[in-house]
Amino acid sequence: MSEIVDYELFEVPPRWLFLRVETDEGTVGWGEPVVEGRSKTVRTGVEELFESYLLGKEAGRIEDHWQAMYRGGFYRGGPVLMSAIAGVDQALWDVKGKELGVPVHDLLGGAARDRIRVYQWIGGDRPSDVAEQAREQVDAGFTALKMNATEEIERVDDPATVDAAATRLREVREAVGDEVGIGVDFHGRVSKPMAKRLVEALAPYDPMFVEEPVLSGNNDALPEIAAHTTTPIATGERMYSRWDFKEVFEDGAVDVIQPDLSHAGGITEVRKIAAMAEAYDVAMAPHCPLGPIALASCLQVDACSPNAFIQEQSLDIHYNEASDVLDYLADPSVFDYEDGYVQIPDAPGLGIEIDEEYVRQQAEEDVDWHNPVWRHADGSVAEW
Repeated sequence: MSEIVDYELFEVPPRWLFLRVETDEGTVGWGEPVVEGRSKTVRTGVEELFESYLLGKEAGRIEDHWQAMYRGGFYRGGPVLMSAIAGVDQALWDVKGKELGVPVHDLLGGAARDRIRVYQWIGGDRPSDVAEQAREQVDAGFTALKMNATEEIERVDDPATVDAAATRLREVREAVGDEVGIGVDFHGRVSKPMAKRLVEALAPYDPMFVEEPVLSGNNDALPEIAAHTTTPIATGERMYSRWDFKEVFEDGAVDVIQPDLSHAGGITEVRKIAAMAEAYDVAMAPHCPLGPIALASCLQVDACSPNAFIQEQSLDIHYNEASDVLDYLADPSVFDYEDGYVQIPDAPGLGIEIDEEYVRQQAEEDVDWHNPVWRHADGSVAEW
């Protein structure tokens, strides 16, 4: 078995962190360990994992390494550690697939599908002009869209705010018809009382799902919110392990989970989360407003997870102003979207070839992305 002998980290635009892992046999694997806006913190976490444990270890013992990285510290879980582990895990699966000459999904039991539906973002953090953007994306071939529900919102807000959110969704629905899925992202910026009002107001326009109606720390409110609508409830982008997901499976309020392959422990952990969800008849739509390595990792898990139904991807998302997903690929055609679907990559490893020269060039840029801090009219901090 090959041994891990070297690693490099690259902070690249628009807000991503790439990990390059090399073995003594010259095999290179790539991972994407990042918390958006906290890349330098996660970078230190990855360095600590390699310097204190991984260097010199057999690359192929992925499950054992996952257990050691997670359980080897007295304190565990959370976005920083789990994102560091996620990127390492992705890279080790990439190495293993390349060394064995098969895509990662073949190592996880084989593909249960040939392609998966994807959705496209419309609007920005403060959604506007969404109807016209929706028409454009459907004309481009997408059959599913996602938009933010609101901008900043008070804990108890006025009827006009609720009506504005419902009007935006109505306009999008009228623009694209009934055969297009429209996910509505509450982004965790909505309080429980307003979430109850919003899900009722949006229901007549048949959202595909409402996402993160409250922050994950308030998941105990989800059953009450779900009681106000028949719209599927989705959440999970700020949940980092199967232990975080256990309670939402048990209370039965969530219909779609959205673990992030760069935050929730990587391929190893999300594969287990997906299997848990399947047992509770819960669908999966992995969160991925990130780069090509994260997306490739998602697709490998989507391939072998029967309950995966749609995949987020970040091409042309409003965050990608400096660089986009395809810029870092030697062969961008691997992510060609056709009829609203993307084929599951079947090349060895994660199924993509990173343009290393371009990565090194972009890593020379000054990358310092942080999300904005929003405030209410009274000056208090609002959820972004």
